[in-house]
Amino acid sequence: MKKKIDENQIFEKHREEILQQVKNDPYAASLGIELTAFEAGFAEASLTVQEHMVNAHGTVHGAVIYALADHVFSVACNAYGRTSVGLSTTIQFMKAALPAHRITARATETTRNFRTGFYRIEVFHEEDRIATMEAVAYRKDRYFIDHGGQKEN
Repeated sequence: MKKKIDENQIFEKHREEILQQVKNDPYAASLGIELTAFEAGFAEASLTVQEHMVNAHGTVHGAVIYALADHVFSVACNAYGRTSVGLSTTIQFMKAALPAHRITARATETTRNFRTGFYRIEVFHEEDRIATMEAVAYRKDRYFIDHGGQKEN
């Protein structure tokens, strides 16, 4: 009988190795996104809105907000060392942010099973919620860290 993997133990044992892997995101770095919190199934990151990140109305472009939300989603769903990719997302924009605003996104895992993970992402400027995103991750069979060769049921 195959032993069920305890992915929380994998996270605890390999946290730093996993963190180094998920932080290695050239696109996020190019936007100035800074990862500020990382736990099993949770991530938080921030960026300061630059002048070139605005739309024709002078407010932060939705693509920038989405990129920040997508980054924390990616970090949270890959926190167990198992390769996970976005399957679907739905984002709602509620308020605008402006140049020089510091915006922060938080991804929280709501549930996960063998093949999928479900996440809620909220984006804030200070205490104002400016966007929310619901996201689903597809969890591949492969782990990107060596966790001792355990097999999943």
